Amino acid sequence: MPIHGTLFSDFQETAAREPFVLQNKKLLKVQMGYGPVWAKSGSMVAYQGDVHFQNKGSGGLGRIVKSAMTGEGVSMMECTGQGELFVADGAADVQVFYLENDMVSVNGASVLAFSSSIEWDIHRLQARGAAMTGGLYNVSLRGTGYVAVTTQGEPVALDVASAPTFADAQAVVLWTGGVSADIRVDTGGLSSIVRGGTGETFQMAFGGQGYVIVQPSETVVSGGHQENRTKSSGGGLGGLFG
Repeated sequence: MPIHGTLFSDFQETAAREPFVLQNKKLLKVQMGYGPVWAKSGSMVAYQGDVHFQNKGSGGLGRIVKSAMTGEGVSMMECTGQGELFVADGAADVQVFYLENDMVSVNGASVLAFSSSIEWDIHRLQARGAAMTGGLYNVSLRGTGYVAVTTQGEPVALDVASAPTFADAQAVVLWTGGVSADIRVDTGGLSSIVRGGTGETFQMAFGGQGYVIVQPSETVVSGGHQENRTKSSGGGLGGLFG
């Protein structure tokens, strides 16, 4: 019996030769013929061909130690083989860009996939105000290759050289090389946030040359901008960065 409707015609697989291409705004298609890729563990939703997956955890002893100390929790898998791989993360929007001998600092919760040619590591934000939060941690991606990150909704790219730039730490997805980051404490100080406050006491401040990507949702809270694992309740530091 024939099947009628646009389901099969409107959602056919996207034809493309690039290594990373959006199947749609929430689904990334990876052409495996260009070599291995790193993808967030559990992000595979489908593949065609002969693709293999090896869970690498935080990838290397140094990164495992950092992950245990920071609670950063980035878990990656190495994908190898031939064919086409489809990855996604909770139906979040997927953003793709190409690094050319450059670097970005990404919240670990937002990392979806990147070319194996890119070096990655967990790093601590060297900021004057970071000591007040117990330390902030991100994932640095450096080199040449494709990167895919996720955002909750369509983000905005802010040029930090054009004006002083501030953002909620839980909405910051990434920033590019050449951008400096610090923590700004609003008037009201530490006592304000410990007692509940407005929830906006701690902000990230950016300067230098480059861009900051901010999503329209304050949900980037795991795998990135978080403290050294002292939880608290009532809107305290653990609630903001944990």
